[in-house]
Amino acid sequence: MTNIRKVLLILVVFGLSVVWGVVVKADSKAVINVATDSDTAPFTYKKKDKFTGYDIDVVKAIFKNSDYKVSFHTILFDSILTGLDAGKYQLAANDFNYNDERAVKYLFSDPISKSNYAITSAKGTKYTSLDDLSGKSTQVLSGSNYAQILENWNKANSDKKPIQINYVSGTTGITSRLQNIENKKIDFILYDAISSKHIVEDQGLDLTVNNVKDTLGSETDGLEYLLFSKDDEGAKLQSFVNKRIVELKKDGTLAKLSKKYFGGDYVSSIK
Repeated sequence: MTNIRKVLLILVVFGLSVVWGVVVKADSKAVINVATDSDTAPFTYKKKDKFTGYDIDVVKAIFKNSDYKVSFHTILFDSILTGLDAGKYQLAANDFNYNDERAVKYLFSDPISKSNYAITSAKGTKYTSLDDLSGKSTQVLSGSNYAQILENWNKANSDKKPIQINYVSGTTGITSRLQNIENKKIDFILYDAISSKHIVEDQGLDLTVNNVKDTLGSETDGLEYLLFSKDDEGAKLQSFVNKRIVELKKDGTLAKLSKKYFGGDYVSSIK
């Protein structure tokens, strides 16, 4: 073999090694499987089969230029946490609020937005307190924060007419439940103010949305979080995400995304 051929062979092998090394490096990124129901606009939804919404863009910003690769998955809301339990997903992004029951099993990120609770009902009605809902009917997803609030009110007010709570599956999305108010199947929906106002306006529903004046729960009420499994891997991921949330809040990214999807800054007031 001539010296020239030897040099060329060495260069080819070296070049392939470099290319192979780059590929290995790209493929060695840890994949973060993110669970969402894609039915909680403007936090998470699909537009022309593309994942979008505030939560989606926040997650993308968190992992941008990192050693992690993000993969989003649409699943039923009531399967999100069981998916975390099974290790199928490493992160849940779906306008999750804090409650003590969840805190026992899952890790929470730092809050990424702050909203109010709101009661959506027929045009002409004005429910601003849980007491106004006594004897009224609603639909909720079992295990949701909203279900727990209504259940707790019934327990604490046994002397009053209970709120009629009808549990529905994740296939009955929030839009369908709001439409059921128009169809007079139920009287109200307790939900996040941002989502409620967005959907009513977007769908042209003849409904009214009123912020709840009651102080519900604790200082965590109205705050939104990302969730992780409560194990070493979850704790490692939580630490990375929280560091990035601080950076994104400081550089204005979160406020910018909030204005884009919510129409206002629901971030800067978070302490």
